[in-house]
Amino acid sequence: MEAAGGELVRHYRDLAFMGFVEVLLNLKTILGNLEQCKRDILQFQPDVVVLIDYPGFNLRIAKWLRKQKNAGKLSCKVVYYISPQIWAWHQSRIHSIKRDIDQMLVILPFEAAFYQQHNFKVEFVGHPLLDVLPQPMHCPVDPKRIALLPGSRAQEVKKILPVLLEVTNRFPDFQFELAASPALPKELYSGLIAGRSNVQLVSGDTYGILSRAQVAVVKSGTSTLETALIGTPQVVCYSGNRLSFEIAKRIVDLKYISLVNLIADAPVVEELIQVDFTADRLEAALLKLLVPERAEEIKASYQRIRALLGETGASDRAAKSILQVTTSN
Repeated sequence: MEAAGGELVRHYRDLAFMGFVEVLLNLKTILGNLEQCKRDILQFQPDVVVLIDYPGFNLRIAKWLRKQKNAGKLSCKVVYYISPQIWAWHQSRIHSIKRDIDQMLVILPFEAAFYQQHNFKVEFVGHPLLDVLPQPMHCPVDPKRIALLPGSRAQEVKKILPVLLEVTNRFPDFQFELAASPALPKELYSGLIAGRSNVQLVSGDTYGILSRAQVAVVKSGTSTLETALIGTPQVVCYSGNRLSFEIAKRIVDLKYISLVNLIADAPVVEELIQVDFTADRLEAALLKLLVPERAEEIKASYQRIRALLGETGASDRAAKSILQVTTSN
């Protein structure tokens, strides 16, 4: 956005707090960011406000925008791009979305059907990753190389990376490429990988890492879908704050945690979550992936997932829809 001419007021890396406990610990910062956002909107007087993902923050802004419009302080339309995952938990938020949002643009195929059940018309624009990865990458694959993607937040890396590194000791004949987030200090990784000759730290080349690898271990999130679109067989993992996880278990209604399995509505890839995410379980999962027949099964499922995501051009369709909302009465 900044490269396109937008003024960057806050970077997402300063706002991204995952988990219930983490949000509570950073509540003062979050509330301060909310107030600054409100001041900026009132000063700018936009024709349209585009809310992107980040529901804990953006749904509060949407509610505030409605009140400002009712009071005559604003006259903008409100577009939400990349739906909150209300299909996973807290479905009652559909009522505030129907009340506060003028247009919802969704990027996952099953989201349109979910909203239709609640009599709220949305537009499925397709997934923007298809514009970045329009075709599977057919690069030379190193049969002795494994990609490690432990996440892009410091709290994720600290929880997940030690288990990944423990497993590297069990595959001495393999080289491991560790994807470092450019937003995080290299010191976060270097201290953990010191002395490991078969682990290479690579920053800013996640797609290259995945395309070179025979298999990958990927933290649950958008990266699981990127890995599928590149065509690399993967194991999905996640480990977070124990209290946050126990709370989430009681309110989240999902069969799967990874986007790959959610889109396919089937266990395409193995998921190792919280207590199941151990070095022993991960070693066993990787050994399965290294069997050629299993790898080919996963790649075939990836092709079906790609077909479900629609056509390229998601960003253009989203932009056109936003302009139409802006100019409509």
